[in-house]
Amino acid sequence: MKESLPEVYLARHGETEWSVSGRHTGLTDIPLTERGERNARHLGERLKGLSFDQVLISPLQRARRTCELAGFNAQANDDPDLVEWDYGDYDGLTTADIRRSRPTWHLFRDGCPKGESVEAAGARADRVVNSARGIGGRLLLFGHGHFFRIVAARWMGLAATEARHLMLSTASLSILSYEHSLDDPAVLLWNDTSHIKR
Repeated sequence: MKESLPEVYLARHGETEWSVSGRHTGLTDIPLTERGERNARHLGERLKGLSFDQVLISPLQRARRTCELAGFNAQANDDPDLVEWDYGDYDGLTTADIRRSRPTWHLFRDGCPKGESVEAAGARADRVVNSARGIGGRLLLFGHGHFFRIVAARWMGLAATEARHLMLSTASLSILSYEHSLDDPAVLLWNDTSHIKR
């Protein structure tokens, strides 16, 4: 019988007012909306019956509350590396707002002034990936959209800039694992929102 390969579950936080309006939400610590809380509970239903060797969460309240409502707060530990990208001067702005003064700006290429560069976010993602690989087994992470996109890219050995090709919805579930062996990192599931009741 084939031994099961490690799996890393990525649970993005539920909806916030800023995610609805398309505002970049980095380190600004805002709460979930009522629908965000409801969808976090549905995410918990989706994960019901699964056991995890470790549960780690971003210390920001939208991720912490999602973890709590999904039913994993008791076994969760903070991991500061799981915070969202630091958008610096662009925190709270939409892409359209930013492109009024920088028409060719792209987050995954240009980063953010007084915030985190693409390279810095990629290095942080590498720490998360290396830690997850060291733990093995089944791991559950509660965190954020743009940063989880970079984690997935780095998991597969792609440059952090390639995360631009991966979209991620609020309260979604994704799974990183391997195809045949530990030499074949792959995405097992991406941006699953089938548990969300609209």
